[in-house]
Amino acid sequence: MMTRTGLMVILSSPSGAGKSTLARRLMDWDDSLRFSVSATTRPPRPGEVDGVHYHFTDADTFRRMVAEGQMLEHAEVFGNFYGSPRGPVEKAMAEGRDTLFDVDWQGGQQIRASALGRHVVSIFVLPPSLPELERRLRTRGQDSDEVIAGRMLKSRAEISHWAEYDYVLVNDDLDETEARLRAILTAERLRRDRQGGLGGFVQALMAEGSDA
Repeated sequence: MMTRTGLMVILSSPSGAGKSTLARRLMDWDDSLRFSVSATTRPPRPGEVDGVHYHFTDADTFRRMVAEGQMLEHAEVFGNFYGSPRGPVEKAMAEGRDTLFDVDWQGGQQIRASALGRHVVSIFVLPPSLPELERRLRTRGQDSDEVIAGRMLKSRAEISHWAEYDYVLVNDDLDETEARLRAILTAERLRRDRQGGLGGFVQALMAEGSDA
């Protein structure tokens, strides 16, 4: 029986390019795809559930996990630590299930440099234009002009890392971009070197009728 090791699918984009929407659509398309739940040292917000929204932990435990190599990537943001625990990802991979990571280019670099890096498929999502990106941010109605200006400045820095990714998609049409994303995942799953047991299957196939 042919099996395969699960993939680590990194999805990155500047804020407003559609990454979160595409991630949700991808998981609706394939319910075997799991989302990597980050660990954090910040306190839970109202309505957040441990193990669902985040794995909430204390700073000492987080630092120990980093020191022991239990974090695939980590960063400090506004005095709190965030990171991707390695254990649940390895479990999913062993079960042949893919894990989706919503991380920035820095997190992506750390994951690709980890011991599991050979199992990474990285995808960067670009907006069709910067004016369109700004329009999408303003349409949300969530941020002030100052915050939007900051997001736009950060977007330019993030976009400058586009060439570090395996695939780059321009999200000018959400349905078409989703279709391309599905195609990438399907093709990567079918790569010869990802199909465990394929060599044995071919040997058995070649042996059929050899004694005739």
